[in-house]
Amino acid sequence: MPEKRLRFKTTTDASEMQVIEAMQKIASHIKNPTKFSKASKLAVQLIQAGSVKPGTSDQFFAILEAAMSSTTSCNDPSVRADYHALFLAAQDAVECLNKKQRNQLTSWTIRAVVANDLFTDDSFVFSRTAGRIKEAISNLPVATKDDDIEEAAALKGEAEVADAGSQMKQDPSFVASSVENNKELDPFGLDSLIPSTLKKDEKSKGKEAAAKIRKGEEEETKRFLKSHREALIPCLEIAARRYKTPWCQTVIDILVKHAFDNISRFTSQQRVAIEKLWASIREQQNRRKHGKSVSGKLDVNAFEWLQQKYANEKISIRHSVGGGGERHAEQWLG
Repeated sequence: MPEKRLRFKTTTDASEMQVIEAMQKIASHIKNPTKFSKASKLAVQLIQAGSVKPGTSDQFFAILEAAMSSTTSCNDPSVRADYHALFLAAQDAVECLNKKQRNQLTSWTIRAVVANDLFTDDSFVFSRTAGRIKEAISNLPVATKDDDIEEAAALKGEAEVADAGSQMKQDPSFVASSVENNKELDPFGLDSLIPSTLKKDEKSKGKEAAAKIRKGEEEETKRFLKSHREALIPCLEIAARRYKTPWCQTVIDILVKHAFDNISRFTSQQRVAIEKLWASIREQQNRRKHGKSVSGKLDVNAFEWLQQKYANEKISIRHSVGGGGERHAEQWLG
């Protein structure tokens, strides 16, 4: 009798090790665009089956991380519905993730769910999504000079130089010289035997540990805000590209204006992007005010269209338009 294959829909009966192995396999395949659809559906089944638990949360997060290895892929027309489904389902497993993972998931959700909602044909969904983006922008703190400096450093590749510098500090010769200096300060090794010194060392270690934790939290907050800001810019760009759709225009006007009014909440390069978007929207607004569409052609309503169509048609007194009468439709339409 052939052995039954494990189905993810019934993973409540699967062992934790089996679930971990399944997650690792999904993570290895989900990076491949051609396999993303199938892999993401299996991941959703794992979530729905309740297989994401504290013991498997890291492996599950690895799936999401692999899926977002390219942050632009999630908006590709061929897979964006699958991305939307995966990251929407991932909200049910958020309690199993640690703070850092939850923060990252929030940023990914903006890209994979919120941004993809902007491609909708439903005016209500589009308006609601724009509202979510506005709220997210309003919740951002004002960007600091440090944020701008860090952004510039990243763009110029100074981060790599900093990494090289940190490696130099870990050079064995540097560490050895530090140890020798310490020996010279305490040649007989008596400092460790003095109780007061021990107490001071313990206190200093406690302070160092607390400072390290505090610094780690600050860095995580910075990283979260950075990824949050970066995720919101594509949302604005996607929305702006839909300006040719008439029922989107007013919502886009309000959304991009809101971003421009809150431009101080973004970093230097992001401010430039928002300024360009707002300039583009204003230009299209002016076209509309002058009766032109966003394509440059004159907008006409139904009456104007009929007027143009029948302007040179003849109208019969007794029959319909074009019946061969002597009067022109231009006179008939006024």
